Amino acid sequence: MIPVTTLEGKKVALFGLGGSGLATAQALVAGGADVTAWDDNPESVAKAKSEGIGTGNLREADWSSFAAFVLSPGVPLTHPKPHWTVDLAQAAGVEIIGDVELFVRERKAHAPESPFIAITGTNGKSTTTALIAHILKTAGRDTQLGGNIGTAVLTLDPPAADRFYVVECSSYQIDLAPGINPTAGILLNLTPDHLDRHGSMEHYAEIKERLTTGSGTAIVGVDDTYTEQIADRAALAGRKVIRIARHRPLGEGFYADGTRIMRAEGGLSEVFVDLDGISTLRGNHNAQNAAAAIAACLVVGVSEAKIREGLKTFPGLKHRMQPVGRKGEIVFVNDSKATNADASAPALSSYDRIYWIAGGLPKEGGITTLEPFFGKIAKAYLIGEAAPAFAATLGEAVPFEISQTLDKAVAHAAEDAARDGQSAAVMLSPACASFDQYKNFEVRGEAFVEHVRAIDGVTMLI
Repeated sequence: MIPVTTLEGKKVALFGLGGSGLATAQALVAGGADVTAWDDNPESVAKAKSEGIGTGNLREADWSSFAAFVLSPGVPLTHPKPHWTVDLAQAAGVEIIGDVELFVRERKAHAPESPFIAITGTNGKSTTTALIAHILKTAGRDTQLGGNIGTAVLTLDPPAADRFYVVECSSYQIDLAPGINPTAGILLNLTPDHLDRHGSMEHYAEIKERLTTGSGTAIVGVDDTYTEQIADRAALAGRKVIRIARHRPLGEGFYADGTRIMRAEGGLSEVFVDLDGISTLRGNHNAQNAAAAIAACLVVGVSEAKIREGLKTFPGLKHRMQPVGRKGEIVFVNDSKATNADASAPALSSYDRIYWIAGGLPKEGGITTLEPFFGKIAKAYLIGEAAPAFAATLGEAVPFEISQTLDKAVAHAAEDAARDGQSAAVMLSPACASFDQYKNFEVRGEAFVEHVRAIDGVTMLI
């Protein structure tokens, strides 16, 4: 845990007692703050109280007594309308911050020289975050991995000069972290997302840009208009900027050329690394992730040799294009995290012959946007509530069966791929939520792994 000493002896209001909110409350108490925590869920309030955290209805609190208000990133700050606690805090002139801001202040107070890499973007954040952490660990660094990737940032070890922090940041977290100042701040890309919480694409982009504004070195993907303009503004302001691209060559920075990551300096380019053969970094989208990771690790002093070693041994992110087993020329790929069509596109684009397991609880739009990849699909195995609608979309373009359940889909796909005799991927990339048959995408992905494990002759890769 990182005790929040910067609010020692001060009264702090906190709203939102989910996983990260509870961890934040505990860190504030450990640092000596006088906390009044609340949540709309009475069970969450009762749990916090049982763990020694001060609780109280913030509707009835004296807001003039609070030095700060800590808001859970899952609670609306601005759109579609501010949460009632936000209105009360603003009326009393109380600053509104989140757990990442508390981490930033603790690092500044106790070990401002500790290397800190922050990662944001609409897509690819988690893979890039995990890849950077893996490279650092491979290089022998004391590495702390947290943030939006699933580990609350204040549950990490306290700041120390030789401790490296790799923190994934959502737009919600950045919006609550006005002092964010990473050694290297990565903005991968920007496409419309979470606009119900930010009101417009322009506001969403402005929030994401704050990460680069406070960075010692800003590492910015320049494949879309928003991020290209952000990189230009950062450079014009005199900040150090490293541009990365996956769709075009650059005169300065890192860019993808097929499977090769090129380093450009002064208009001259050289191959930094070739990702060919690294199964966990297949696809053009992963080239962008790798380029960002390379740039960030160089900024914090990792040698080129250690970076290449880390790339080649990256185990991948669980449930995201994760090779989990192999049988002859067939690879079994767990892409359970792909809960909509756009999320399935990277996996489908990364293999040439696919036995595709798809379906679950359908999202709006179905799989029509995936039609450009239908030519890669040898056969589809449809499960869950989405099966009839997906079958209608596939029509005569793709052979399919309605398997209904995941166990049948895996067994039938493995049998068909074996008869095919060609190099192929049996891939779970559902393009759907899991909630019709599984609690979440993690449970669905683990079920896929176990069904693969049950196939005769499979060599597991995890």
